[in-house]
Amino acid sequence: MNHRVEARLADVLLYGSMAAALIFFYVPIFTLIAFSFQEGRYLTLPFEGFSLKWYGELFRSAPALNALWNSTIIALVATLAATTIGTMAAIVAVRYRFIGKRAFQGLSGAPLAFPQLLLGIVLLLWFSVLGRWFGFNTGIVTAIIGHVVYIAPFAMVIVAVQVYNFDPVLEDAARDCGAGTWDVYRYVTIPILWPGIFSAAIFSFLLSWGNFYLTYSLAGSTRTIPTFIFSGIAIGSSPLYPAIAAVVFVPGILLVILANRMRQRG
Repeated sequence: MNHRVEARLADVLLYGSMAAALIFFYVPIFTLIAFSFQEGRYLTLPFEGFSLKWYGELFRSAPALNALWNSTIIALVATLAATTIGTMAAIVAVRYRFIGKRAFQGLSGAPLAFPQLLLGIVLLLWFSVLGRWFGFNTGIVTAIIGHVVYIAPFAMVIVAVQVYNFDPVLEDAARDCGAGTWDVYRYVTIPILWPGIFSAAIFSFLLSWGNFYLTYSLAGSTRTIPTFIFSGIAIGSSPLYPAIAAVVFVPGILLVILANRMRQRG
């Protein structure tokens, strides 16, 4: 009887914790999305009415569309670079033996524990010095570099999990059949690691897409979605910004679902 009560209590605690986590996470998000459908200009309760006009305002706003474009460019380029670097680093860190391997593994994962705000300030300091030497200003390029520095370790960790489960016998079999080194990587290694690489790319894109601290520090006068929302809310609240958040949130959820399906298929 005691065991049955303990099991019921454990189930209540576990399911209750899961439900509480979902409530605390999703209630603010869905509240924000709900505000995007109100007719009034200010974020107040009760709603003044239901309307889709703020979505129309969003797609007629040149600054908002420009910020959306900048976020897309930065996220796509940073994702491609970070996923490539992370994949190569994961293969080296897991598969190869070399002097200083432990140090390499520790240093390559150090940015995971480094606060974004401090990382942005340090990189801004370096770019300020280099900018004076070589005559350039902060902008999209410096923001991309900062994003790659931050998200490449995340990509490395995700791909490394796939590499750990990789059977090197498959590569040996390809070599026995006459395949060269690049053919082995092209036709055997990369296809088998692809679910992990794809998941790392999706995660990297989302990290870059919604990043505020690094973008705010390194993008200069270039506005992205996070900095555009921040600058707008600093002036005054408006349902336009919840509409932007809703437009950004839905594709992000779809990408997470797609990455999870790819991981399961892999």
